Amino acid sequence: MHDTPEVAVCRLGHRPGRDERMTTHVGLTARALGADRAILPDNAGQSKETVEDITTRFGGPFAVELSSSQKALVRGWEGSVVHLTMYGERVQDVESEIRAAHGESGEPLLVVVGGEKVPFGIYEHADWNVGVTNQPHSEVAGLAVFLDRLFEGRELEREWEDADQRVIPQETGKKVESTDSG
Repeated sequence: MHDTPEVAVCRLGHRPGRDERMTTHVGLTARALGADRAILPDNAGQSKETVEDITTRFGGPFAVELSSSQKALVRGWEGSVVHLTMYGERVQDVESEIRAAHGESGEPLLVVVGGEKVPFGIYEHADWNVGVTNQPHSEVAGLAVFLDRLFEGRELEREWEDADQRVIPQETGKKVESTDSG
């Protein structure tokens, strides 16, 4: 989708039975708004399957993987780390700096999206702790706003490869059609 280094989204924490939809939506939002892959906790297999199914039907590329230790992933990440939190710096104050560091460094960017209580070490290790608002909100909303700011809206024009289906935008109603590539 973009000529910049990889953007990966890491979902931190997953409570089976309680977080299924939220974790799935983190993955779907990462995919739809320009990230290259999502890294989900190893107990979020159903969310992984759902995101992979959507990628198969509506196109990619996009990868989803399970990890047994998101904290170790964050600590060992070779690139920049952005942690999305209500308690961080305002996105509008740091987005240019993040975009420049990501694009100029050639290093991958890891966007950490919390779930359960986030350990303080994540705040310490992040290059930026970023809030899209200082009001209570969904982590999915925070991810969507951040990715849109990072890519400056270019992700909305993405062409999807190997899609079996595509949504046809229209004023009212739902229209999904088959593609020739599927």
